[in-house]
Amino acid sequence: MEPFRMITTERLSIRKLEPADTAAFFAYRSLPDVYEYQAFRPVKISDAEDLVKGIPEAPNVPNTWFQLAVCRIADGQLIGDVGLHFLDDGAQVEIGYTIDPDYQGQGYAHEALSVIIDYLFVKLKKHRIIASVDPNNIKSVVLLNKIGMRKEAHFVKSLRIDGQWVDDCVYAMLDEEWKKR
Repeated sequence: MEPFRMITTERLSIRKLEPADTAAFFAYRSLPDVYEYQAFRPVKISDAEDLVKGIPEAPNVPNTWFQLAVCRIADGQLIGDVGLHFLDDGAQVEIGYTIDPDYQGQGYAHEALSVIIDYLFVKLKKHRIIASVDPNNIKSVVLLNKIGMRKEAHFVKSLRIDGQWVDDCVYAMLDEEWKKR
């Protein structure tokens, strides 16, 4: 497997999440407003350390999550992360994303997801990308629509997060749809 090579945009550098990122990662991921719609809810910094330690050396390993750091080029600040779940079939990837609330609403998530989706379809030759989202997470639903993903399914009370049953919507995009944009 080929190691992940940093991707840059006008404002962002996207690289593998590293142990040095743990404190900043934990700082925003442990906020209730951030983990409200997520299954990963770190209670102590060791939870974040364990997640970072578990990231494979390279992406594109079936049935693994590869976590990317989203950093501002201007100051190197970690402002979010994107998880890539490489599915068993080798042709599909599930994406998940988190932006620190201090940096939301500035187009960073759209900018990061656009180049990551391009990387998945062009560089890794993936067939389909999916995202799972709670339909009450309006900001995320708007982002998925804006990026060009379509809603494929709405499962009622199909996930149990923090002892509560929640709905789950699946959004997806095919390689051919991305190329037509």
